[in-house]
Amino acid sequence: MKTAIYSRVSTDRQTHNSQLAELREYCERRGWQPAEFSDIISGAKFTGAGLDAMMTDVRRGRLDVIVCFKLDRLGRSLAHLAQLVGELNAHGVALICTSQGIDTSNDNPAGRLQLGVLMAVAEFEREIIRDRVRAGLKFARDNGVKLGRPGTLAKHQEAVNGLLAQGHKKRAIARKLGLPVSSVFKLAKSFEPKFAASEKAINNLPQLWTGAGNSTPTPRQI
Repeated sequence: MKTAIYSRVSTDRQTHNSQLAELREYCERRGWQPAEFSDIISGAKFTGAGLDAMMTDVRRGRLDVIVCFKLDRLGRSLAHLAQLVGELNAHGVALICTSQGIDTSNDNPAGRLQLGVLMAVAEFEREIIRDRVRAGLKFARDNGVKLGRPGTLAKHQEAVNGLLAQGHKKRAIARKLGLPVSSVFKLAKSFEPKFAASEKAINNLPQLWTGAGNSTPTPRQI
């Protein structure tokens, strides 16, 4: 039986000794020779070197059983724990928590029932979080908050406007500034209405000179 022991403490002022003593004794009674993984990380973090290494062995089919002291030593939250348990189930790896009587191996249906309830609660928690996120996003949009990453094109607007005003073609501007042609066309859309408005204003200025049927212009009488 390919077995692993996992232990975790939150700070370097704590030790794994009490957890390891119970876990080693449990494995010894069953004749297992486990590999050992451990972490010193707070409950706020979702990854650790020991946990990552152990899950790598799970994915590579190197483990059949994982033994830990309590569920909260393995997962940091219900959602995180449900994710780990789901991955263990997918790879056919049993989870045993010695101090809680949890054993998800095939010969212990009661332990599997416990984890089934736990995962259902975790799914319920995830749905609540999703609903809160959706409500928060809707509230932000309704109040004019612009969501998503800030655009990066705006910083090129002035340069594009200047080159357009000088008569450069859009594709030439794209090559000159190292921008995609589509981005230059997009930036040009905000320039063209302003340019058209300026041209219209110039065309609507009063004519100071008019031709009176001859080739020599004369001042218009005011």
